[in-house]
Amino acid sequence: MAVFAVPALADPLAVKIGVLRQVHSRETVSILDIPAADDFVAGANMALEDDNTTGRFLDQTFSLVEAKVAANEDPTAKLDALIAQGVKLFVVDLPADKLLAVADHAHDALVFNAGATDERVREADCRANVIHTAPSRAMLADALAEYLMGKQWRRWFLVVGSHPDDKLLGDAYARAAKKFGAKIVEVRTFEDTGGGRRSDTGVVQAPRLMAVATQKAPDYDVLIAADESEVFAGYLPYRNWDARPVAGSAGLMPTSWDPSHEAWGAIQLQNRFYRAFKRHMTARDNQAWVAARMIGEAVAQKKSADPKTLRDYMRSPDFQAADFKGQPLTLRLWNQQLRQPILLADGRGIVSVSPQEGYLHQVSELDTLGLDQPETKCKLP
Repeated sequence: MAVFAVPALADPLAVKIGVLRQVHSRETVSILDIPAADDFVAGANMALEDDNTTGRFLDQTFSLVEAKVAANEDPTAKLDALIAQGVKLFVVDLPADKLLAVADHAHDALVFNAGATDERVREADCRANVIHTAPSRAMLADALAEYLMGKQWRRWFLVVGSHPDDKLLGDAYARAAKKFGAKIVEVRTFEDTGGGRRSDTGVVQAPRLMAVATQKAPDYDVLIAADESEVFAGYLPYRNWDARPVAGSAGLMPTSWDPSHEAWGAIQLQNRFYRAFKRHMTARDNQAWVAARMIGEAVAQKKSADPKTLRDYMRSPDFQAADFKGQPLTLRLWNQQLRQPILLADGRGIVSVSPQEGYLHQVSELDTLGLDQPETKCKLP
């Protein structure tokens, strides 16, 4: 009787995704805004369920390795520990300087910036091994500007916080005003004098403080707050001196994701997330989810976890990402920013979605949001 050798089955392709994150401040204006302990990483974990569902049919497995970085800590030691475990794909929520340190230290890895909104990491300080799923400040500001201009709210009173990130966000709104033809009637700075944001400036003092901070402004249509540090903007609605709407960091807010978003099948993702984590999905959760899903989709198509192979595929015309926003998402090749619609939310529902109707572009209407290719300072190989 002839005996036939059975070929050995190949080992499954095991893909490790590293999550590097800096835990965000838990001091917020509202207790409803205190970040969950698993903020960001929960989104990545949800994506791994989807990646592994597909992977079971393709003999691929995905796992997550997490490391937290303290505010005053160099991330490279934690990064080396993940690399020693075989991680070459990273989903990162770190400030700009630490993001760049990770990208430069792990130059053979592929890093997904799912947290930092800084323009410079997409422009003068861009890196070939960094893909951005978080929108930039310019994208968020432009999304709000398109809507405000459509409402004919052209006169803006801009109040900017005193922290560096607040000023960068204020610069983004100033640029958006110039781009779309709005007029900033005045720019004011709100100084952060410290103290407990809820105990020291709660319902007793906030009305008086906000009224004083916003009175005697030139006539305006909308007050725009640039308060990335979450010091004062949450107190502005219904407390500003003039009877005007508030937008930006409070009131009508531009965001990549909101718990109230349910269109285009998003309610399915929202429900799944709530069942798994007993809370609502935040923008950071979603940005991490998109990054990990992009990895899963690329690995499934290329049957490889090689960072260069995946990057090349994501930059190709064949690649599209999905995020329940009504259209496929693709990369801007000049800076590797993920094109995406921006939601305009008021804390209870979605008021609108940008890009707004009527804003056209020769390549993609999504490129009306943020710096376009002729404006970029990024030089990628």
